[in-house]
Amino acid sequence: MASFIVSLTYTAPIEAVDALLEKHVAWLREQHAAGHLLGWGRKVPREGGILLAKGESKAAVEALALQDPFVQGGVATIEVIEWAHGFLDDSVAGLAG
Repeated sequence: MASFIVSLTYTAPIEAVDALLEKHVAWLREQHAAGHLLGWGRKVPREGGILLAKGESKAAVEALALQDPFVQGGVATIEVIEWAHGFLDDSVAGLAG
C-alpha cells in the first residue's frame, strides 16, 4: 500500500465551499473508517485542504478523491502526489502502513 498527499484547491467562493462542508466532512469520515484516509486539514490561508491517504495506486487514490463532495460539487480541484517515506517520527508511524 502506497502513501499519498491529496491537495485540494478551492475554485469557488468560500460561501459555496461552506455550503458543501457538512457533506465533505461526512465523506472524509467515511473514507477514514474504510482505511483510505489517515488525516486531513485546511490549508492556511484557507484556499483548500490536504488529505493524507493510502492506496494501491495513484489512479485508485485519484478515483477516490474525485468522489469528494467538494470535487463533485465543482468547488475544488485535486492533485494527488505519491510520496515515499524517508523518515517517520513515531507519532506518525501509522502512515507507514
